[in-house]
Amino acid sequence: MLLLGLNWMDPEWLLEQFGSQMFWVAVGIVFIECGLLFPILPGDSLLFSVGLFVHRSESGEAGIPMNIVVACAVLSAAAFLGNVVGYEIGRAIGEPLAQRDGRFLKRKYFEQTHDFFERYGARALVLGRFVPVVRTFITVTAGIGRMERRHFFTWSLVGAVLWATGITLLGYFLGGIDFLQHNIEGAVLVIVAVSVLPMVLEWWRHRRAATH
Repeated sequence: MLLLGLNWMDPEWLLEQFGSQMFWVAVGIVFIECGLLFPILPGDSLLFSVGLFVHRSESGEAGIPMNIVVACAVLSAAAFLGNVVGYEIGRAIGEPLAQRDGRFLKRKYFEQTHDFFERYGARALVLGRFVPVVRTFITVTAGIGRMERRHFFTWSLVGAVLWATGITLLGYFLGGIDFLQHNIEGAVLVIVAVSVLPMVLEWWRHRRAATH
């Protein structure tokens, strides 16, 4: 599979190139996507693939020979620390960045994320984890808005664990399905379904509350 025409965005290619060290490449990409304002990265598919590859290794095939609990803990830490960096960038220089309209830092991304934050409040730090682009800019937006640090750290940690651990475990437990193990394209469809699920549940909750 060749995502966006870039080999390095294909988990199978990364595994072929880096072997078991592909895990640390995934950790770095998760950190960057969550904190360094580079939204076009395959965070969801990488997390899912790490889970698949850990399961693949346990089955005796080429994969990532790592305990799944350790993998989830490290990936969750990378996601959380990335958010902390993004938040501090937002507090320090976020306002000028939000006015840029470059190749990757686009004003519309900040505007969309601001609207998302206005709608969901602190919960956006959890829900936004499952929305590409929003995931990258939500923490910077929190920093620009001077969200209280303790409040931010709490919600960000919850979001990091639910996202990184949840999607990695999903890949791990679905790793026994041969089709997904050897057809990452099919796995991506599963990831998309999982990514939109929190938003669907939130919409359903709001609709239910509105009818009472």
